[in-house]
Amino acid sequence: AQVQGNIATVDIPRTIIGTTAFQTGYEQVTTTYATQNELRRTKAQERQTMLAKFDKNGDKQVDDTEQQAMQKSPDFAKLQTLEQEIQALGNQIDGARVFAIEQIIVQYPSALQDVTTKDQIKLVIDPSTLLFAPPEADITTKVTAALNARVPAVGVVPPAGWQPSREGVQIYQEIQQRLIAAQMAQQQQQAAGQQQAAPAPVGR
Repeated sequence: AQVQGNIATVDIPRTIIGTTAFQTGYEQVTTTYATQNELRRTKAQERQTMLAKFDKNGDKQVDDTEQQAMQKSPDFAKLQTLEQEIQALGNQIDGARVFAIEQIIVQYPSALQDVTTKDQIKLVIDPSTLLFAPPEADITTKVTAALNARVPAVGVVPPAGWQPSREGVQIYQEIQQRLIAAQMAQQQQQAAGQQQAAPAPVGR
């Protein structure tokens, strides 16, 4: 079936990552939850030190035999408690990020409507489902601008009893994957740049 009118694509995770509210919100999470982050790092190191005692063959892993010995150890209960504490601290930090993202997501339909109405767009498609789309069909930056107008800032401390939505968690996970991939690409570029900048060995 043919669609009469303009067709556009929009990348939802990239739309949210580009907003000022997302960027400042993530910075606020880092600042607001600095104590939890440091505590999680300390407890993770303590956990690694405890696990190292059971790594008898030195392969940096706890295999089945070592696992059995660990479960019989008096330290096992403490190890389980540590893991629960690390998980709880991580949930606090992740929850704050999801909470920030959800405040942007709730305005996404309205922001998309702002852009589609202004540009007379009849159909919007996820670019990942297309084999090809011309660059001019991408309205991601326009939707980001509309979101910036609607959501200038977000809070990062969820109210008591708040639970993340399934959509919020899903988009958070997609965003995290994008950020990690971008960070890895940046590190690879830096490493390649350092290799090129290294002076060539001088022959005798």
